[in-house]
Amino acid sequence: MSQHAHPLLRLDLQRWRMRLTLALLFGGFALLCARAVYLQVWQSEFLSNQGEKRAQRVIAIPAHRGIITDRRGEPLAVSTPVETLWINPREADPTPQQLQALADVLGRDPEQLARLFADKSRAFVYLERLIEPPKADQVRELGIAGIHSKPAFRRYYPAGEVAAHVLGVTNIDDHGQEGVELAYQSWLSGVPGAERVLRDRPGNVVEVLERLHPPKPGRDLALSLNQHIQYLAYRELTDAVERHQARAGSVVVLDARSGEILAMANAPSFNPNSRSTFQRERMRNRAVTDAFEPGSTMKPLFVAAALEAGVTRPDQLIDTGPGWFVIGDKRITDTHARGVLTLADALQVSSNVAVAKLALEMRGEDYWRVLNRAGFGAPPGSGLPGEASGRLRPYQTWRPIEKATMSYGHGVSVSLLQLAHAYTAFANDGVMPQLTVLRREGPATGTRVLRPETARQVLAMLERVTHPGGTAPRARVDGYRVAGKTGTAHKLVDGSYEGRTYVSTFVGLAPVSDPRLVVAVVIDEPGGREYFGGLVAAPVFSNVMSGALRFMAVPPDAPFERGTSWRDAPVIPEAV
Repeated sequence: MSQHAHPLLRLDLQRWRMRLTLALLFGGFALLCARAVYLQVWQSEFLSNQGEKRAQRVIAIPAHRGIITDRRGEPLAVSTPVETLWINPREADPTPQQLQALADVLGRDPEQLARLFADKSRAFVYLERLIEPPKADQVRELGIAGIHSKPAFRRYYPAGEVAAHVLGVTNIDDHGQEGVELAYQSWLSGVPGAERVLRDRPGNVVEVLERLHPPKPGRDLALSLNQHIQYLAYRELTDAVERHQARAGSVVVLDARSGEILAMANAPSFNPNSRSTFQRERMRNRAVTDAFEPGSTMKPLFVAAALEAGVTRPDQLIDTGPGWFVIGDKRITDTHARGVLTLADALQVSSNVAVAKLALEMRGEDYWRVLNRAGFGAPPGSGLPGEASGRLRPYQTWRPIEKATMSYGHGVSVSLLQLAHAYTAFANDGVMPQLTVLRREGPATGTRVLRPETARQVLAMLERVTHPGGTAPRARVDGYRVAGKTGTAHKLVDGSYEGRTYVSTFVGLAPVSDPRLVVAVVIDEPGGREYFGGLVAAPVFSNVMSGALRFMAVPPDAPFERGTSWRDAPVIPEAV
């Protein structure tokens, strides 16, 4: 059949298809060109910005935290460079061999690591925080995709648990949480810097494009602490707490002239370099935060108040009778009948009856005024966080029995730092210098609490406490004249006194001829048969004061004695 025999065979189907195809191709090309012109001309800036956002990042540059030193420049807290490792599970697909190698480097469980990498719902997971740079390099050498790192700093405390309560700690983000680290956070913390970098698709920094602003390091801080005296105080305190099987203890060493805190130790303590030792009970700075009834260590302040008010004289005789007397339905007792005592005798043997009788002869306002000037009932203002105010009720509410018992330290509560601070008045002719935990650069300012003659009279009485026949012969320091006062009180628990738990205290100063240091010691709940302040706290005072005076090269003001028999001298027990 020829081509012209059938009408369908005469249609030019091939040419029609070709034209349609060409039209579609040219139409699509025209649309692509129009789109390209639109994007390159009208959307050029927008697309350029979007591209930069996906490739460029502004990252923070961590700032170096300021160094904390003691008064002689020895480092107490420093920041060391570390790295933080994180992963993007969506980018990572490690082999079992790589997971095992990673677990070996980090000391982690391989199964736990496998679960981290298997969770594809998240794009950011911390792998290890604050890791040493050499270990971070070992992780990178494993070649596992999706592992990233960023620089950071970790706080290190060379003194460990010795000064932990004063220094405090920082958290994992290097922010102060306790102690000086918290109180001076704004001073120590720096200002992070920032830089713009170019990252590849896995997130690695390819190039630093621009440093927007450099990091500003934190400022260094010089404390008033003397690291050697701090170690001495901590060593003697921990030894005493262990020897007497006590619940806890604290020591405070003050520069009597400047008000600087030279040492502050607590037991039990914690290691700020190991977070496994962080327990609330151990981390509390007891010398600052814990208030207790100071017992007979308040008697010197009461005697000073009585002298200031003109109620008594240093040579006045006080009849203590049979060693007890009754106020209302309460009985106040001494350990033994002492008969007639002078004011100095009453302090030397710590007579409750003598001071209680004297308290009934004076106005409560006169005693309250001295305690108020000495800082009781208010934070001591040392610069450390968590300072306890203690308890000092208004004198208008005192009943006769309360006025009597407050003369020997019952019914009032103080912190050890407050008590040590009050005794600086006896060392400075009645003036208390302002406390500080920072190294003082200029002269100290102070508050007058007592008249100079009153302070000197009480200081002379306190020296007799450490002589034979007193309650604290074991507080003596060979080659130096020492003054101080013991305290032994039943512990107040839930509003009532526990009959078999005690708080043993000693506060003293030396050398008496020109006082340089005040040392206060408290032992909480000593066990065993020894619980008097003269047996438990006074020897700690002696050892700390002796070492501190010699370290500071303070000239002796008393002859050196042969032997150390006074260390085992009999102690006059005090009424509790």
